[in-house]
Amino acid sequence: MTGALAESRRAKLMTAAREGEPFDEQTGLPASELRAIKQRTTWYDLAHDYIEQRWERTPGNTRRTLADAFATITPALVHPGATYSEPRVLRRVLYSWAFNKNAWQREPVEEWRQALDWMKRNSLPVSTLAEADVLRRALDAMCRKLDGKAAAAKTARRKRAAFNEALNTAVEKGYFTENPLNGLRWNAPAVNEEVDPAAVPNPDQVLRPLAAVAGQRGRGPHLGAFFGCIYYAAMRPAEVIHLRIEQCHLPRTGWGMLNLSGGVVTSGKEWTDDGKVHEVHSLKRRAATATRPVPIPPQFVRMLRAHLDRFGVAPDGRVFRNEAGNYVDAAAYGTTWARARAREHALTRTERTSGLAKRPYDLRHAGISFWLYSGVDPAECARRAGQSIEVLFRHYAKFLGGVREQANRLIEQSMQEWGRVSQGAASEG
Repeated sequence: MTGALAESRRAKLMTAAREGEPFDEQTGLPASELRAIKQRTTWYDLAHDYIEQRWERTPGNTRRTLADAFATITPALVHPGATYSEPRVLRRVLYSWAFNKNAWQREPVEEWRQALDWMKRNSLPVSTLAEADVLRRALDAMCRKLDGKAAAAKTARRKRAAFNEALNTAVEKGYFTENPLNGLRWNAPAVNEEVDPAAVPNPDQVLRPLAAVAGQRGRGPHLGAFFGCIYYAAMRPAEVIHLRIEQCHLPRTGWGMLNLSGGVVTSGKEWTDDGKVHEVHSLKRRAATATRPVPIPPQFVRMLRAHLDRFGVAPDGRVFRNEAGNYVDAAAYGTTWARARAREHALTRTERTSGLAKRPYDLRHAGISFWLYSGVDPAECARRAGQSIEVLFRHYAKFLGGVREQANRLIEQSMQEWGRVSQGAASEG
């Protein structure tokens, strides 16, 4: 039944071959047909295909990040003068449907369908992304929120990274010979990655809020050791949530050990394969089977032992859980920390106003900075914290001055001792 169509198609291919037209080795298409296809492909098509291509090998949290980036960029890459009447509706359908493969199983509502149809009609061809002005429109959109206010610098950089990866895919597919972002002169928002010493509490300032946490009603006593993990072991909150009893070596005396193996990340049920809110990940930037042993001091060993004696563990061995036995929620432990911090005996008014220990994550900064202050080798600090030495120097540069001063004192003492030894040997001679 389709023989005539097949013969017609064969005749066109034979004509192209006789006329010496080159054929693309990957697709098998004549170069003229491939160019026509590329000219019809829009940025929306490319981003949509990129999401489909990466979906199966991407964790839920990254899927959500990509969708957020493309939902910001795509409305800026439209024909000049084109503006959708309901920008919030357009943003919502792009984020929640167009760039969320899980949502493709159901048809979008009519309001969303109209917005998608408009986008498909007005999205720019991929070829126009070779123009610097078009690229700048996308990059500038990353720096603004939907209300026009400036977006956080880290957010803008994260979205730029997603845009860059999508353009790398376009290079692989033959739309460009090189990534057009490579030659673009555009200044990304400056990101201050250094930890602010004003936000980092010293050991005494840590102990007071920790005591205030334990003194709260409800979940407070259960979270005392939770925050202790962030400080004494410099663990990320996701790693604390994942901590299990078999990972803990807690002797009755002396130092203990926590053998970390992963973390629990809140991704949202719309972005996971099993529809669950949380996903278990490997250690950050590590292989799936990698572990990280972290020694913990005796006072924290006693704190963890007391926690386990009082609360036990979840059926699956988790050390920390909520009242229902599920994962500890970030909003819950954040609220508990804010309440503890607000108590008068926890922090003074000046300390609270300065932003000292404002976030639970500041406890991790406090733990790492205290290691550095104590003279622990920076490479060992980085290993225990689960980050590279380069990241440690970049984030904790302001705390390394004390390490250098201490190193200078040790060197000077050794030089003086060597001088005394040399003088003694000379006098005896």
